[in-house]
Amino acid sequence: MDETWSLIVDSFWPLLWAGLRGTIPLALASFAIGLVLALGVALMRISANRVLSAIARFYISVIRGTPLLVQLFVIFYGLPSLGIVVDPWPAAILAFSLNVGGYAAEIIRAAILSVPKGQWEAGYTVGLSHSTQLRRIILPQAARVSVPPLSNTFISLVKDTSLASLILVTELFRQAQTIAAFTYEFMIIYLEAALIYWLFCLVLSTGQSALEKRLDRYVAH
Repeated sequence: MDETWSLIVDSFWPLLWAGLRGTIPLALASFAIGLVLALGVALMRISANRVLSAIARFYISVIRGTPLLVQLFVIFYGLPSLGIVVDPWPAAILAFSLNVGGYAAEIIRAAILSVPKGQWEAGYTVGLSHSTQLRRIILPQAARVSVPPLSNTFISLVKDTSLASLILVTELFRQAQTIAAFTYEFMIIYLEAALIYWLFCLVLSTGQSALEKRLDRYVAH
């Protein structure tokens, strides 16, 4: 029992540090890039231009219709066959960003469409351009609607980063695999890794609730 407790204590910091140094930065970078991509795809999706809309629909269909693991493997293991070699970290960020872009695009599109048409009409009445209306009127209102599902997407992404261990990215789960292989205490180490993932998600969920309350007050004013 003492040895087990000692193993838990000794491995906790390496696992936590791997999460703070690898998992969280990987998730943040991928989510930020994915959000920018998602906004562009969402605007293409609702565009009157049929070509742009079709491209956006195709992209979303491919991303949502294929497993994230397959997308990750195509980028890291598949592209070298075409002469394109991507290092583990950029490959993981690219795969996760593309995945977030596909899912978040539909969230943003639905949030934009949820804004009453009267808001658009009011903007046109005072002479605002389409882009100005989006920036000043539509997107701020859509942001409030999209915060909960986008936050859930980010929390899911934090857990999905464990897949990056399969392409040798040093993050939380990769560190857990290394420690487990060295100590042969697979159950203990993997449960400890699961606990740290849960703690990360708990903190993020608390932050999500605080952000929603802040946006509620902003909208109310």
